[in-house]
Amino acid sequence: MNTFRLPVKLALASTLAATSAMAIVPGAALAVPAGGYADLVEGLSPGVVYIEVSSTSPAEMQIPDLPPGMNKEDFMRRFGPLMPNFPNPEPTRGLGTGFIISQDGQIVTNNHVVEGASAITVTLSDGQVFDAEVIGTDPLTDVALIKINADVELTPLEFGASSDMRPGDEVLAIGNPFGLGNTVTSGIVSAVARNINSGPYDDFIQTDAAINRGNSGGPLFNNDGQVIGMNTMIFSPGGGSVGIGFAVPSDMITDIVANLADDGTITRGWLGVQIRPMSEEVASVLGYDAPVGAVVELVSDDSPAAAAGLKAGDIILSFGGIEIEDTQSLQRAVADVDPGTVAQAMVLRKGTEVTIDVTLGTLPVSNT
Repeated sequence: MNTFRLPVKLALASTLAATSAMAIVPGAALAVPAGGYADLVEGLSPGVVYIEVSSTSPAEMQIPDLPPGMNKEDFMRRFGPLMPNFPNPEPTRGLGTGFIISQDGQIVTNNHVVEGASAITVTLSDGQVFDAEVIGTDPLTDVALIKINADVELTPLEFGASSDMRPGDEVLAIGNPFGLGNTVTSGIVSAVARNINSGPYDDFIQTDAAINRGNSGGPLFNNDGQVIGMNTMIFSPGGGSVGIGFAVPSDMITDIVANLADDGTITRGWLGVQIRPMSEEVASVLGYDAPVGAVVELVSDDSPAAAAGLKAGDIILSFGGIEIEDTQSLQRAVADVDPGTVAQAMVLRKGTEVTIDVTLGTLPVSNT
């Protein structure tokens, strides 16, 4: 099976979710009744927005002299598929959705929904259309923040704590699969903290709520009508839902969006090491029941790690007070610390635990 991400370039529908025109209060009358989700959906659906994006091709290459009677459009129609790097005269279009998070029109969606877009329009549930601009994006977590200037009242959706979600909890997804408009699906949390090796900060909520092309960027709700995730990708052998979908957890989204709203960029801590997992053999020799920590393979020159005295062969067991279970937990722990902050690393060096103070740098853009 392949991991299926919903890219704009392939014009796959993606979804963004917003709030209804009424305030969504957790634990209030919108709690899911025994009869179903109708009351909850009625309150949330008006907040879901529909996104359309277009992107222009690169600067046009010079087309050679054409045979008599053949214009540029004929040339591209006949020979364009054989020339993948040749600019397409028609703009690429994509569809998506997202959710409003502020009264002034801030909307969250996936980065891949708006990546490369030259124009973005947002359609509210009542049919009103507004131009949108990108405030900032974070490709590493596939989160984007866009904004509309709307002269109508908007009600932001409320984030819930994704850390409270457990396998078996009921969830609700609203999106625009295949461009069909607001569509509601329900299911449960299948797993939490799922790592599918799509990026360095994988920490997905897995759900069996039907997620299809077009749900990307849309909200995943708990029973109180709070957004606890953003639907981002699916596992699928044929492109359709097989009950394995993944959502970026709300706890991660809120931190990223706060950074993007500030200045449109994300700054992450940088340690400057290459790491690998501890092997089963090494864990056994050291007396661990299972591999733990992250093994330093290489320390980059002129890096914070080098300045602090970290060495190849060190096994990082904790960082900034967070226990390190594997390489990804170290990456997340380092990224969550502001550059310039001094953090303590507990390392195992030749059988002895050593505490090292590290002043983190800023993750270079090239490393993202």
